[in-house]
Amino acid sequence: MAQQGIISVERMGGSAAVQAVDAFKLIYAEAFAEPPYDETEDDVAAAFRRFPVQTRKRTFRAALARCEDGEPVGMAYGFPLGPDTGWWDELTEPVPEDMRREDGHRTFGLMELAVRGPWRGQGVARRLHEMLLDGIGPKRVLLNVHPGSKAASAAYRSWGYRKIGEARPWGESADLHDVMLLDLR
Repeated sequence: MAQQGIISVERMGGSAAVQAVDAFKLIYAEAFAEPPYDETEDDVAAAFRRFPVQTRKRTFRAALARCEDGEPVGMAYGFPLGPDTGWWDELTEPVPEDMRREDGHRTFGLMELAVRGPWRGQGVARRLHEMLLDGIGPKRVLLNVHPGSKAASAAYRSWGYRKIGEARPWGESADLHDVMLLDLR
């Protein structure tokens, strides 16, 4: 485990995140190359083909953690889900209509949260999560987590998330993920 030293966490909008895309990509590639994700270079490339589209959303927000020397150590990003979101359609079992109703303000979709290996277990993920959600309007947060990622699942539960179902977020060939919801109010 690396010494944490001083880790700064910066909140940013879409244009700043685009400027820092290399940092986001480095963190993502390193964190998700590990089991249970085992993502390849092609998977990383696919994720970062979506990134510019996501950052153009007016409500996109991100948080980036760096060491004193500027080395990126963690990131998180997402945006409120619009009425046309397909997120709820990916669940293996339907949820009640009043739960799945979206209007662009009700639910913040946490797309990614990752911390590079040497900086895990030092509270960086919690700080990223708190910075990302500080002052947002949505009443709840929705995310998918691989059930094989025991540490991530445990962290989300300790932060108040509850499992509401399971989904295959990238189609039938994808691993089953837990869908978790955090009520903010």
